[in-house]
Amino acid sequence: MKKVNSCLPIAFQLAEIFARDYTLLMDMGITYNKSAFKHGVTETDIEWAFLHPIRNGLLPDYANKYLLIGFDRRGNPIEIMYNRIDDEQLNVFHAMKCRKAFLPHDVHYFE
Repeated sequence: MKKVNSCLPIAFQLAEIFARDYTLLMDMGITYNKSAFKHGVTETDIEWAFLHPIRNGLLPDYANKYLLIGFDRRGNPIEIMYNRIDDEQLNVFHAMKCRKAFLPHDVHYFE
């Protein structure tokens, strides 16, 4: 992770980190199965969650099935499942309001 200048106000530091992470996300190709939108989560909210993850990792017992828990634009946690196509491409096939079983105990809904 790139070190930010500690002399800058925190808002500018966060903006720099967000811009870098957003650029990395946009450089990574994300494709979507139709099923990713089955529960009403939008493409924008999925991308937002990738930028604001709580958890992101390979699911146990799977070679290429990942679970990301992140926040949508309203601050609510959502769960996203995806596969890695290659080093630069992801395929999202599932997204919905996060089930309590996947949430850390200190995360709450803001609805």
